[in-house]
Amino acid sequence: MASAVEPQVAPATTDVLIVGAGPVGLTLAVELRRRGVEVVVVDRRTERAPYAKAVGIQPRTVEIWDAMGVARPALDAATTMRGQLVYVNGTNVARLELTLPEEIPYGFLALPQYETERVLGEALEGLGGRITRGTELTGFEQDSSGVRATVRDGRGNHSVEARYLVGCDGAHSAVRKGLGISFDGGAFAEGYMLADVELDWTMPAGYGIRAMHQTDGATDDLLVCIPLPGRNRYRISMLVPDELTGPPPESGEIAHGLEGGRPPELHHVQAVLDRLSPQPTTASAMRWSSVFRISHRLAGRYGAGRVFLAGDAAHIHPPTGAQGMNTGIQDAYNLGWKLALAVGGSAAPSLLDSYHDERHPIGEEVVGRTVKSAREGIGAGVSDPATVIAREAQLLVGYPSSSLVSDGAGAADTLPRPGDRAPDARGLRQDGVAFPIRLHELFRHPGHTLLLWASDDRAAAAQHALAAEVGERFGRSVRSHVIVAADADLPGVSGITVRDSDGRFAAGYGTADRTGFLIRPDGYVGYRSDAITFAGLTGNLARTLR
Repeated sequence: MASAVEPQVAPATTDVLIVGAGPVGLTLAVELRRRGVEVVVVDRRTERAPYAKAVGIQPRTVEIWDAMGVARPALDAATTMRGQLVYVNGTNVARLELTLPEEIPYGFLALPQYETERVLGEALEGLGGRITRGTELTGFEQDSSGVRATVRDGRGNHSVEARYLVGCDGAHSAVRKGLGISFDGGAFAEGYMLADVELDWTMPAGYGIRAMHQTDGATDDLLVCIPLPGRNRYRISMLVPDELTGPPPESGEIAHGLEGGRPPELHHVQAVLDRLSPQPTTASAMRWSSVFRISHRLAGRYGAGRVFLAGDAAHIHPPTGAQGMNTGIQDAYNLGWKLALAVGGSAAPSLLDSYHDERHPIGEEVVGRTVKSAREGIGAGVSDPATVIAREAQLLVGYPSSSLVSDGAGAADTLPRPGDRAPDARGLRQDGVAFPIRLHELFRHPGHTLLLWASDDRAAAAQHALAAEVGERFGRSVRSHVIVAADADLPGVSGITVRDSDGRFAAGYGTADRTGFLIRPDGYVGYRSDAITFAGLTGNLARTLR
């Protein structure tokens, strides 16, 4: 599981210094390397941690991995999450099926965090990047031209000059502390324990198990089992017994994550199973275990100047609904393309400011929702199960209030709106390709994607002309695709087109005669117009590109 890496000295200069080689830091590093940005990733761990901490992978995360080119190895290593069974005092009180509309390309997965880090780490190596392990950030200072950081490894202290610094270094972030940014919130009084074990029961494969004992409606004992790849293997969490409870954290200390001290043994796990398991079972083959605590906190800002925060360095909260790591991955996905444009000198002046403006409200919502879910259950207060599932899948995340998005001519209420996730569409046919393709396949590149709809040959000719004009002006920063109606006759139109053979694109995107959609590099609609023009499009792009 964990692979040792020879000690290395961090390069003295780089474009971006990333502190932390967890899933968030590695996502950011891959996104930057995909765009040719020089990156140094440092991590104080000497090898990849063997813990199955964050295991839930949301459908939106798999979409992101698809665009990044890492979906296939992740799918190969994962197992499917099909739903959850809920028991109270031994009685099955709920069964949640994790079903999604057919236009959503990926489902819910379970993947141990060490496998997520392996997949992303191998992708980084394939792009010419690497992790400098056994190396800890000890301080930094910044000015208008860059950041000077000091790191310490087994050989001593070294300086790293970077244009930007990103702290993906967890709840106790040295980067956040160095910036002096607040991290307000609270902590759960209860302690918990985690274990990675095999269970010899006959519960249905692919379902999480949540079993509770309640007295007068209040939960006083808890067992949560999440399936892992392998036969009858689960990551289980439970309330920690008194004998393993450590001293309370000191005032002002952030109590979050795995703790040292005496780890739970197999008999501690078995005792909880004997009390709460829906059917008799014996735990065996324990890979690891730990005591952990839960806090909920949010950084006051997601960065200052040339230094940014992402993942647990910016927000921590209960693991209910597997939102934490996935939210951090989306932080990195949002920041990566913006940093790359800034490094390349192509970013509009306020582009990097949009990272905090877009992601901080998302972090605030996730922290509040997961605290509520931990106390009242997932979906508390929401009557529509489909909305609950889509929200937990992170498919409803959007940036409608962002300064980067705008609407052109057309119906303002037509979906998708600027700031919404760009939905997928199946059954497209592209000239020269013998098989159907999905719309999201067109997003597998580092820049913006311009989708130009044409209902007939006249509109198609105009859209091809617009695509050519955009190509001359923006080059590889914007990749254009003309999509035509299934029955459109194109006798005089040249150029590669994509045909909406099943009508799913038109239905999902609410197209008019000559609708255009500018899709941002992170898969969100940046601009739409039902009468798209070069002037309108360039007006929006000026918010992003210099």
